[in-house]
Amino acid sequence: MIAKLPRWVWAGGAVLAFIAGIVNAVGFLSFRQQALTHMTGTTTAVGIALGQSSAELALQLSGVVLAFVFGAALSGLIIGDSTLRLGRRYGVVLFIEAILLCCSVPLLQGHADLGIYLATAACGLQNAMASTYSGAVLRTTHMSGIVTDLSVMLGQRLRGHRADRRRVGLYLLLYAGFLAGGIAGACSFARYGEATLYGPALLAGIAGALYVLYRHRNPPTHTV
Repeated sequence: MIAKLPRWVWAGGAVLAFIAGIVNAVGFLSFRQQALTHMTGTTTAVGIALGQSSAELALQLSGVVLAFVFGAALSGLIIGDSTLRLGRRYGVVLFIEAILLCCSVPLLQGHADLGIYLATAACGLQNAMASTYSGAVLRTTHMSGIVTDLSVMLGQRLRGHRADRRRVGLYLLLYAGFLAGGIAGACSFARYGEATLYGPALLAGIAGALYVLYRHRNPPTHTV
């Protein structure tokens, strides 16, 4: 149970989910029309391509999975753990995410797969940055687990069990942030195309700067 949820967790989670929603929307609307923030559908698409003997498509989709793996691995290398804790180098990860998203824009505009890979690596970075906080699973780049957890808690509530309101509130906030990001991404893409990704890149950079400032003003007892 989350006894006390810091404000920076609420704010950061909402912003990151919003960023992921925009990035995924651009992935669906861009030239490849595929998801960038989660690997379940992409892995299925790899299997379909292999089953249909489409080696070129399977190779391209496998590159997306490997890009996500690269981003997540880089996050693990920089941070060292997936448990959310003040004092870790989240600002560095967010700055790198911003750079990757910015670099992906001209490549996507030129219909280069490298743009897809860079944007996907940014998602891997973000997803691996923080997986848990006080027993609550934090997902900001995909919503299957969030919807599952909320549904389980709803079922438990219908059986008369008490729900952890803070956890429910956190998950609803993450879902709403991701949905809002998808809406914003679609609206922006209609006007700006792939340049829409400059928006989440800016947000990631600002979030990284704010985290560094917050950490400086609230130094952790134990820095990892």
